[in-house]
Amino acid sequence: MIRTVFVLLVLAYPGVCQAQRAEVVKLEKLQNLMRAGESIQVFNFWATWCAPCVKEMPLLEKMNRERKDVQVTLVSMDIDLDPDPEKVQKFIARKKIQSRVLILDEQNPNAWISKIDKAWSGALPATMIINGANGKRKFIERELHEGELEKLIEEVK
Repeated sequence: MIRTVFVLLVLAYPGVCQAQRAEVVKLEKLQNLMRAGESIQVFNFWATWCAPCVKEMPLLEKMNRERKDVQVTLVSMDIDLDPDPEKVQKFIARKKIQSRVLILDEQNPNAWISKIDKAWSGALPATMIINGANGKRKFIERELHEGELEKLIEEVK
């Protein structure tokens, strides 16, 4: 009986269990998004084939759910190695990702990585935290662990 009710609820409200749909963007749009807003933004650069990226995703999803004052955006780097964005769409659906997902449509990382942050070697995962109100930024080029994201956000306040 409970199972039947659950199935009926899912069918009646399909958006409840669906993941976000990723948007394919060029570097210019990503840069504009990074400059926009007065709130704190977290941009996480990741790829489906990157094990540490996938491992830290639950932390980012938790932040997205619990902190309405922080906007989390996951930026997929998959198109560089595989030009099929549908693979990313399937990944975010399978993982039920609720954060905003962008697929960066740029082929040559060496031409644009320094435009995100001059210190970025291109390694994944990488995370940029931006406070739009005061202009403070923090860039981290490694996997984040429990509690670190909150501390980094405090550093840009």
